[in-house]
Amino acid sequence: MNAQKFEYTAPKTLDEALHLLAAGAKPLAGGMSLIPMMKLRLAAPEHLVDLGKLRDLNYIREAAGALHIGATTTHAELESSPILRQKCPLLAETAAAIGDVQVRNMGTIGGSVAHADPSADYPAALQALEAKLVLKGAKSERTVTAAEFFVDAFTTSLDPTEIIREVIVPVEAAGTGARYQKMPQPASGFAIVGVAARVRKSGGKIAFVRIGVTGLSNRSYRATAAEKALEGKAGSAAEIQNAAALVAQGVDANSDLHASAEFRRHLAAVHAARALKAALARTT
Repeated sequence: MNAQKFEYTAPKTLDEALHLLAAGAKPLAGGMSLIPMMKLRLAAPEHLVDLGKLRDLNYIREAAGALHIGATTTHAELESSPILRQKCPLLAETAAAIGDVQVRNMGTIGGSVAHADPSADYPAALQALEAKLVLKGAKSERTVTAAEFFVDAFTTSLDPTEIIREVIVPVEAAGTGARYQKMPQPASGFAIVGVAARVRKSGGKIAFVRIGVTGLSNRSYRATAAEKALEGKAGSAAEIQNAAALVAQGVDANSDLHASAEFRRHLAAVHAARALKAALARTT
């Protein structure tokens, strides 16, 4: 099936793009999510604004103890970035787990995050990293946390006239270990369940732990009950298993043709335990 007819504009400046969005146009980044929806006629925008041509939104740079990532930076660029691999390896590792080579070469972090697919990979990592997102409109700019940004399935706090300008993640402190672990859907590579874990130890005890979950529910989230269960612990196998069992606590799990709610809960505990174990091994 072909997409319905639409107008296409490739602006040369961000201001021009934002002006068009304010007039009712829809943004196009890498197109990995929107174009298939248009071909199936699940989306029928009348006017597309191609953000992928805005090179000033493609960057990875360090400033004030954080890494700033432009919205049109591709998954492949994140995966291969030396500074990201060194200073925020969780995000680079998550980018490497997305789709296939073609998707990683074309897809962008801004487009993926704005689409907010409940089975996307980035949301788990951004929750665990306590990332911030800079949202830009024609006359305004604001910064929100990942927890505030992801509202529901395919629903975010992004206004229709705004775009994600950049994603901000922390430069990891020495001794922090991280890991992204998922059960991929075989055809698409999306996470049936994905878990991102960050851990830091001090004096032989876990002083810091963050766990982000995607795929289990309609939106990504922080597994705070599991985090609290591990804080101050040594991180033994039993303690990890006990914490992992809490990852799905109180969550309304999705059920579809790929996995039942019960199986997703099981996968969440299994992959949380694996992610935590791997993250702890990387703290040394």
